[in-house]
Amino acid sequence: MFVLLHGIGASHRYYRRLQNVLANHGDVHAVDLPGFGATATPEQQMPVPGYADIIAGVLDTMGTGPVVAVGHSMGTQFVTELVLQRPDLVSHVVLLGPVVNPERRTVFKQAMALGLNSLRESPQGNAIVFSDYIRSGLRWYLTELRVMMSYPLEDRLSHVTRPVLIIRGSRDPIAPRPWCQQLASLPADGRFLEIAGQPHMVQHGAPDRTAAGILALTGNQNTYPAPAAAH
Repeated sequence: MFVLLHGIGASHRYYRRLQNVLANHGDVHAVDLPGFGATATPEQQMPVPGYADIIAGVLDTMGTGPVVAVGHSMGTQFVTELVLQRPDLVSHVVLLGPVVNPERRTVFKQAMALGLNSLRESPQGNAIVFSDYIRSGLRWYLTELRVMMSYPLEDRLSHVTRPVLIIRGSRDPIAPRPWCQQLASLPADGRFLEIAGQPHMVQHGAPDRTAAGILALTGNQNTYPAPAAAH
C-alpha cells in the first residue's frame, strides 16, 4: 500500500497522476492534512511531529500494516517524522523534492525559489497548487511555513532505518541536487534519483518515471530501471 502526503498549502489533487499509475500496483491513499485541502484549520500552529501523529492514527484506524510512505516538499518532513515515531507502520520512505536546504533557510530565499519554480511548472500544475494555497489561506500558510523552515531534516533522516529514496526533478530550484545527494547518503539504505527536465512537482510532471523509481525501491520493478544508489 502507498500513502501520499502533500506539502505546505497543497492537497491530494497534485498527486492524482502519480496515484493513477501506482494504483496498478497496489492500494493508494492520498491524505489531506489539517488546514490543507478541504480539511478544517487547527486553532494553533501544528508542529511536524503533530502531523506525523495524525497520520499514524489514520493508518492505525485503517489497519493497513507497513506502507510505502511518499512525501513531497514539506510532506517529506511528515514522512520522515512518521517513520521515526512509528517504524512499524512504514516499510519504505520516498522523499520528493525535500525541504529545506540549509543554504536557503530563510523565507525570502524560499520565496525566490518558489517563484522561479512556478515559471517552470506546467499551467495545470500551477493552477492546482495556487488554488490550493487560496483554499488553505495565507494566515495558515505563513503559520506552517515557520514550522517547515525550522525542521532539521538532515538530523532526523540520519536516524531512519527503513530504505529511503530521494527523488528530485533536474530543474527543481527548491531542492538542489548536491543537497538531495547528501540527504540520500544519511540513512543506512539511501538512494537518489534525478528525473530529467522536471521542476519541483516531479510527481505531477513525470508520474510514470516517479512511479518507476518508487516501484524499483520496493522491489516491484517490472520493466522499470532501479534508481542509482547515493555515493
